[in-house]
Amino acid sequence: MKEENRIRTGESIARKASVERRTKETFLRGSLDLDGTGVSHILTGIPFLDHMLDQLSRHGLFDITLEAKGDLEIDLHHTVEDAGLVLGELFDQALGNRNGVHRFGQARVPLDETLAETVVDLSGRPFLVHEFPFERGERIGAFDPDLIQDFLQAWVTRSRTTLHTRVIYGRNLHHKSEALFKSLARALREATTVDHRRSGVPSTKGTLEA
Repeated sequence: MKEENRIRTGESIARKASVERRTKETFLRGSLDLDGTGVSHILTGIPFLDHMLDQLSRHGLFDITLEAKGDLEIDLHHTVEDAGLVLGELFDQALGNRNGVHRFGQARVPLDETLAETVVDLSGRPFLVHEFPFERGERIGAFDPDLIQDFLQAWVTRSRTTLHTRVIYGRNLHHKSEALFKSLARALREATTVDHRRSGVPSTKGTLEA
C-alpha cells in the first residue's frame, strides 16, 4: 500500500503522487493529482507523445506534470517506455490501497472517421490487450505508432492495471491515436472516481493486490 504518498486534507485524502526515475538512458520527473481539473505540463522531448498525454490529462481531469530528458538521438523508445513507467507509478501511488474507487471504467470515443474503445480494471494485475491496426513503416511525423503499445505496456505494469484498448475503425493514424488516448482518459476517469457509497476495496477478495 502507498498511503504515505497521499496527503490528508481534513477528512478527505488528496490523491496525489510524485516520482523521479533516473537511468543511464533517461531522467524523468512527474507528478499527478487524480482529482484535478485537467491541467498539464508535459515536456518529454517528443511532441506527439506530449500531445497524447495532454489528451489524457484534459479528458481524464487529471493534473499531470511530466518532464523527461532522454537519449532521443539514439531512439525514442527509451523515453516513451520510461514515460509509461513513471506515469504508471504515479497512478499506483496516487490510488493508494484503492479503497472506494469504481475500479472499472469504459469509454468509446469518436474522432471524425475513427472510433476507439478502452476498458480498464484497476485490478492490481497488470495485463494489456491492444488492437491498433496500422501498416508497418507508417509514421505520425517521426513517431512510430508501435511505440504506443510500448508506452501502454509500461503503464499497465507499474500501475497494476488490466487494460483493453482497440481502434474499432479509422483511417488517419493521428486520429486513431488521439481517439485511443481520449478513450483511455475517459475510462480512467470513471475507474478512479471515488464512490462514496462504497467502503473498503471493491473486490470480494478484500484486496486488489496481484
